[in-house]
This record gives sequence, C-alpha cells and structure tokens, in this order.
Amino acid sequence: MATAEKPVMVVGIDDSEHSIYALEWALTHFFTPLAPNFPFNLVVLHAKPSATSVIGLAGPGAADVLPYVEADLKKIASSVLGKAKEICLSKSVNEVILEVVEGDPRNVLCEAVEKHHASMLVVGNHGYGAIKRAVLGSVSDYCAHHAHCTVMIVKKPKIKH
Repeated sequence: MATAEKPVMVVGIDDSEHSIYALEWALTHFFTPLAPNFPFNLVVLHAKPSATSVIGLAGPGAADVLPYVEADLKKIASSVLGKAKEICLSKSVNEVILEVVEGDPRNVLCEAVEKHHASMLVVGNHGYGAIKRAVLGSVSDYCAHHAHCTVMIVKKPKIKH
C-alpha cells in the first residue's frame, strides 16, 4: 500500500509519444535510481474525452454514432493505461495508481492535483505550432498557470537528421 507521508506525483498521459516519453523520463529520473525508496507516490492519469466532445453535437444521426465513439474512447483509455502500467513495471515501479477521468485534460489534471494533494504534476509537450496551440490551447501551459503545485513539462528532444 502507498504510504501517506510521501508526496504525490501525478503524471498526465494520453496516446501520444510525447506523454509516454514524459512518463518514462519521470520514472527514470525520480524512481529508478532511488529504488525501492521512491520519493513519491505515483498517480498516472488519463483524461478521456467525452464522446459528445469528440463528435460535437452535429445534427441527425449523431446519437447513433455516440456508442461507437464511446467504445473507441474506452479502448484507447484502456490501451493507454495498459502501456503506462507496462512502463512502470519495466522500471520496477509496482505501486502506481492508474486513473481514467472523463473531461478536458486541462481541468482533469488540475483537479487530480487537488484530489491527491500532489506536490508535482508531470506533463508532456506536444510541440504544436502557434496556430494549432491557439485553437486547441496548450494543456501544459494551462496546467503551469492553474495547478497548485510544481509543474514539470517534459519535452521530447528533437531528433537531428
């Protein structure tokens, strides 16, 4: 069982290579070298979008599609957490809380920080261009400004050709 006196680290993940890299980076730098006396209790969190947010509330027929979209989103969430668990186990981190919470990742991650009284939030950086970031909004930027804890934004190094 996780011990209450340790601070909590929340790692936000989705199905992107950037978030998987962030999880691996956090495990390599904060857990593996200190095994088995890990400095944090670990919570890995996936924010699952709602089916309606994915397809929008578009006209007739939308209701027919919702169950299929929801099933796909559940499969993705299950796959993401499965991969996260594998990565944790490969780094000998056996005690991890895996959670899926439905909603916008910005809100879900900040709420998880509150719920778990986290002292650190780790997120990846998608590296969106200015236009895409302006339209979608950056989860890491939002969390850096709104989460009530230290926020570590892990950037995947660019591969030089």
